[in-house]
Amino acid sequence: MRLGVCAAALALAGAAAAADPQAGKSKAAACVACHGEAGNSTNPAVPSLAGQPEKFIATALFMFRAGSRQDAQMTPMAKPLSNTEMNDLAAYFAAQKTAAPRHQTKPENAAAGPEAAKKFNCTQCHGPRLLGQQQMPRLAGQHYEYLRAQLAAFKAGKRADLDGNMTAAAQALSDKDIEVLADYLAGLGGE
Repeated sequence: MRLGVCAAALALAGAAAAADPQAGKSKAAACVACHGEAGNSTNPAVPSLAGQPEKFIATALFMFRAGSRQDAQMTPMAKPLSNTEMNDLAAYFAAQKTAAPRHQTKPENAAAGPEAAKKFNCTQCHGPRLLGQQQMPRLAGQHYEYLRAQLAAFKAGKRADLDGNMTAAAQALSDKDIEVLADYLAGLGGE
């Protein structure tokens, strides 16, 4: 099943080239209630979508719709979306400017963070500046609480990812590593 979901999600994300950001904007009203105006969330438990890679957003929506990724709010929101609607929403949020991070990284984590991001291959998949690429999300400037919760969920095997790479990578993380990475990433500029 995982291979089928992976192939279908990548095909959906590949169709994003024909997406219409304006159509996505008109469909985004329900999204901004949780993810914030223009996708800049003010709720520390809810991720910001502004500036995320288009393929990542489309793939995440597909995974919620398909049931391979579960969330009490997102799964029912994604269920009725067509592929076109998912791609339009992805195009809209990807085009939005990210808000400046509100998080102040602790000095010791600011010093240890870059090495931890390299050691645990964050920069290999999410890009050298951790801004995301293709189906990999932008980590820079994301909410600390959200990042910490997601890393812990990957480690515990409670969070699904497209190909299993993130779940495998998270197995090497200690609780301290999760704290350092979440604190460091949350304080990075999103641009």
